[in-house]
Amino acid sequence: MGTSQSSTGPGPNVALVPPWAEPLPDDTDPAAPEGTPVPEPETLPGLTPPSDPDPLAPDRRFVSARRNLASFAKNGDAVSMRRGIAHYVSTGYGGASTMSRRLGSISTTARSLSRALDPSNADPGLDRALLQGKSADEVIDAVVEAARPQDGTQDAEASREAIRNALSDLLRDHADVDLLNLNDQQREFVIERYAAHDVYRRFSLDVGKHLVDNAPNATIGLARLKQARNYIRQTIAESFRRLRDAGQPMTTTNVRATVAHALADSLAVFEGYLA
Repeated sequence: MGTSQSSTGPGPNVALVPPWAEPLPDDTDPAAPEGTPVPEPETLPGLTPPSDPDPLAPDRRFVSARRNLASFAKNGDAVSMRRGIAHYVSTGYGGASTMSRRLGSISTTARSLSRALDPSNADPGLDRALLQGKSADEVIDAVVEAARPQDGTQDAEASREAIRNALSDLLRDHADVDLLNLNDQQREFVIERYAAHDVYRRFSLDVGKHLVDNAPNATIGLARLKQARNYIRQTIAESFRRLRDAGQPMTTTNVRATVAHALADSLAVFEGYLA
């Protein structure tokens, strides 16, 4: 949860959705359930297609987010925290639709993670026989490498750390779990937590240092950052729950589309706090 890798955030006049960003799933995505079209996230309630398909970041893109987060850091006002995160999505990343596209790698990594964790899937990147008897840390390292190999990008490092955190969350709740033989519910838990941790990691890298620096002291700053993390995690968990309640549970064949939809819905919720 620390901010050792935090920065002042990306600057202006750069593409909000860089050309190397992972595309969102479409109706031909092989991860979608057979015979079921997968709508673009822009068609979900609360999202509208961006007017500019290749928008550039504006000057002072995070100024409104930082102003509200600084207020939250100083006095713990949850309203300021929610407004800060809403501005982070709205102005910092051009709105929920554009930010969904920017975070496309999360749903792609989620699919790779699901495959790595599925004991029925012969993932060539994960030698289960070789990992038998290894420590939990060694298994986690192997899963991380199979799901999100290093490529030198900040996105990859954030995703790798998010996978570790998600698996650690599972172990904290179920100390005796076999990471090489997870059931459907345990894999779903890890995928959901991974998505939440990855979104939080992006938030922390962009504006986390500003939040901590404006707190009365480092201890309070880290507590405020944890509060923001919990809000992000709870909002994303609620989006996954809404999908399940709507009859769209996560399966081995629709992981990528499900995660993309849950993230799009969550970002719309964050941004909607300004409405």
